[in-house]
Amino acid sequence: MPTLVLGPLLRHVDETSATVWVETDASCEVEILGCTADTFHVAGHHYGLVVIEGLQPAGCTPYEVRLDGTLVWPETGSTYPPSRIRTLGHGNPINLVFGSCRWARPATAGGDRSLPPDALDTYATRMARDPEDCWPDALLLLGDQVYADETTSHTQTYLRNRRDVDRPPYTEVADFEEYTHLYLESWTDPDIRWLLSTIPTSMIFDDHDVRDDWNTSHIWREQMQATHWWQERIEGALMSYWIYQQLGNLAPSDLATDELFAAVRAAGDGEPILRTFARHADAEADGAKSTRWSFRRDFGGVRLLVIDTRCGRILADDHRSMVSAGEFEWIEEQARADVDHLVIGSSLPWLMAQALHDVEAWNEHMCTKYDGRLVGRLSEKFRQGADLEHWAAFGESFRRLARLFADIGSADGAPATICVLSGDVHHAYVAEARYPDRPRSKIYQLTCSPVHNMVPGFMKIGFRVGWSRLARSISRPLTRLFRVPAVPIDWVKLDGPYFDNQLATLTLSGRSASVRLEKTELGPDGPRLALASEVVLSADGT
Repeated sequence: MPTLVLGPLLRHVDETSATVWVETDASCEVEILGCTADTFHVAGHHYGLVVIEGLQPAGCTPYEVRLDGTLVWPETGSTYPPSRIRTLGHGNPINLVFGSCRWARPATAGGDRSLPPDALDTYATRMARDPEDCWPDALLLLGDQVYADETTSHTQTYLRNRRDVDRPPYTEVADFEEYTHLYLESWTDPDIRWLLSTIPTSMIFDDHDVRDDWNTSHIWREQMQATHWWQERIEGALMSYWIYQQLGNLAPSDLATDELFAAVRAAGDGEPILRTFARHADAEADGAKSTRWSFRRDFGGVRLLVIDTRCGRILADDHRSMVSAGEFEWIEEQARADVDHLVIGSSLPWLMAQALHDVEAWNEHMCTKYDGRLVGRLSEKFRQGADLEHWAAFGESFRRLARLFADIGSADGAPATICVLSGDVHHAYVAEARYPDRPRSKIYQLTCSPVHNMVPGFMKIGFRVGWSRLARSISRPLTRLFRVPAVPIDWVKLDGPYFDNQLATLTLSGRSASVRLEKTELGPDGPRLALASEVVLSADGT
């Protein structure tokens, strides 16, 4: 009899439809609310994605999962509330929870690092106790859902039983099979499993989903491609990402026309098809792009546009851009919508501390201007060593995104807010963009990270100093001295930085918007979430 390995994960939900993802231990038929899907097979693993249609707008429907007719979810004796599909169209405020950087689950991470409580796990525990009308509309995970390069002792034991970890890539994951173990390790936490079965979740990868500094530069790619183990690693990374994360980001209408999805489902074993796809998707950073990992979701008067800032990069032929020209055109087209709020999901912050922005822009300039010379080589070492890879390090793309926001925010019928949601940098803050010609829209950077990780003390100092006037008085003349292209906007920090395990909630109602940040702490009854701050971003009529 087939059983559930992972899931169910509730993924895309709109007014009348939803998708639910599962992994099973054998080929079978998955049934949810009378809708069925046969599992597909990839390299010994079995997956199902059930498209559920005909739901009522603003409805709430409990659901069960059956495999070949046998009930497998909820699990026998479960103490959690029933998993439910809550459709859009309710007209209430939209609550979008977001964060990034979840290093393993508490049960496997506790012995390796002294970390504060897992914010997502703590949130799930609280949500299970809260009334349903307090639950969010969606969860956005902004990168580093798994850590392929920083594995737990639990995973390292698994790796040792599988291969020689005294040879590269040592205790990092090596292939698709080992990636499946990472997702198993992360998503079998009981609280997380229930949470992901109940709240629609969208995801995008960042570097640790693959490897630290992933696609930082063309030189970095050449260094990785020179190893004997990298090709298997990157193919396994993108294959597993497509299965475990990307499929659920897509709407039913997109799935219906997705040729890759159709081909994998029709194959006896989809591994060769997915491996070829992954190889081509990775190679596109060295040339023209055809694969797009970015995606869109709508929540009534709110548009969420999630941008791939890792695999979508162009790095070859002395040209650096965060995404290809064709994908940027798609982003521009999708962003121009008649909505009250435009929300951009980007794993990497668009606006960072000004001094840090200046350093990254200066470093890109030095790497490009002195490419191949000693100064250029030293600048590249600095870039990789200091993780100088954010939007600031892709100056052309930074400026193009700034222009897009200005155009959208200045048009008739402009959104009340344009909010860029990000993670990656292991602290949280709110910043507001300031344009020479003030647009109608208020434009913000909302950063929340980590969910379950930490930041060293010396980096906390660096992040705090980076926002200071003194640091900027040093960094800004540096960019002028070396004739780094000028930044067309300014920005100011409104709140933060906060260095905790934390989650943020963006609340959007009509033309109003606010963001709430909650951090984990240990209370008398165990981990809990405490309010760190709340910032009003926009009010009706302002």
